[in-house]
Amino acid sequence: MLKATVPCLQSPSLTAKAGPGVGCSSWERNPIGLFLYTLCLKIPLGVRGIFSFAAKSETNMKILVVGNSAQWEEFQAKFGEAAASATFIGETLPPHEELASAQLVFDFTVSDSPEAIEIYQSHPHLLVLVDAPKLSLAGLRFYLDEVDFTLVGFNGLPGMLNRPLLEVSLLHEADHNQVSGALKDLGTEFRVVQDRVGMVTPRVVCMIINEAFYTVQEGTASEEDIDQGMKLGTNYPKGPFEWCTELGIENVYELLEAVYEDTKDERYKICPLMKRRYLMEA
Repeated sequence: MLKATVPCLQSPSLTAKAGPGVGCSSWERNPIGLFLYTLCLKIPLGVRGIFSFAAKSETNMKILVVGNSAQWEEFQAKFGEAAASATFIGETLPPHEELASAQLVFDFTVSDSPEAIEIYQSHPHLLVLVDAPKLSLAGLRFYLDEVDFTLVGFNGLPGMLNRPLLEVSLLHEADHNQVSGALKDLGTEFRVVQDRVGMVTPRVVCMIINEAFYTVQEGTASEEDIDQGMKLGTNYPKGPFEWCTELGIENVYELLEAVYEDTKDERYKICPLMKRRYLMEA
């Protein structure tokens, strides 16, 4: 059973299968404690395990990376020399001949074009990791009659991939050993969280960003004051608006929209000021 030293942290929607944890009724009773618990202690709510491996300098796997140049650069920074065997495909669908000889795919584009997941269906040998904060794997499975390949989610939002722990979700528990072996080969620690829209860290960070927008909208403080206050008062590595800039307002907005649609929980209802900024910058 997972327990925390900070009270009132556990959310019923993200309770780990290992046990009910602290058993609080909601996050909003202590969002700062939850945030520190998630990011600083590195034991996220909904976690099923933390797995650590020694870093490797190289891997024999053939890896394909589907995404934009910024995502490719963060992928290289995260995996270092172990990514030397990776091929950057860009944002287009991978050619079937490339997929036929690959073992592992990191796809950052599926959340924007979920129907594109069908391209992997004819390659049952593949382990496909898709950027999953804005969707669930169960929801993605809707586009397929059967999932013949191994489908895994990962947290690939800007600035959240290149961290010590890779946050992943599983469609099937039976895939754990295959995923563990591949990530061991890449030399990264990882944590398995429940297959829910928003995952864990993105959901918490975006909720706090949303609350910060409400604070500005109410005239309580400026963005600069909030960022400074949160860093000095809670030892956050970044303030909420600095995180919003790093993640991109479109990612924050779209993630909150997806979580609200999934849960209908008022805590994820988007602040009008955030919505205006999203529309102005879109």
